[in-house]
Amino acid sequence: MRFVDVAAESANPLIPHTAELVVGAIAFTLLFLVLRSKVVPMFEKAFAARTEAIQGGMERAEKAQLEAQNALVQYNDQLSKAREEAQTLREEARVQGVAIIDELRTKAQEEATRITASAHASIEAERQQAITSLRNEVGSLAIQLASKIVGEALDDQARQSRIVDRFLDDLEKSK
Repeated sequence: MRFVDVAAESANPLIPHTAELVVGAIAFTLLFLVLRSKVVPMFEKAFAARTEAIQGGMERAEKAQLEAQNALVQYNDQLSKAREEAQTLREEARVQGVAIIDELRTKAQEEATRITASAHASIEAERQQAITSLRNEVGSLAIQLASKIVGEALDDQARQSRIVDRFLDDLEKSK
């Protein structure tokens, strides 16, 4: 019978011995328990830390991107305000320039009017002075001429003035 058992045992090499099965099962169970209690928690902790780091990095990146977008919006707002302020300042400067030009024109016109009026007054004064001087000269010449024509002296001042005035009036009427 033994021959049959040996023959039966040697007949199927794929079926292990019962002792090997028991030792293998115990070793597998011990290895499984050690891995489950010691190694798996370390792997889970590492995976959790890595997941957390990735999540934190993504959150930080999203936060940084949001801050960058906010900064860009704020920068664009400030730039827009600066452009508006620059435009306002240019417009104010243009208006002030026009006002200054108008004011200078007005002052120049007033100065020209004043100078013209002063020149007219000066000319009129000189004209009156020339007329007076001419009257005196013409009067004096007329009296001398009349004295020579009449043959008598015309020394009376009142008479001289009347004669000169009459002569000049006659001259003005004849014009």
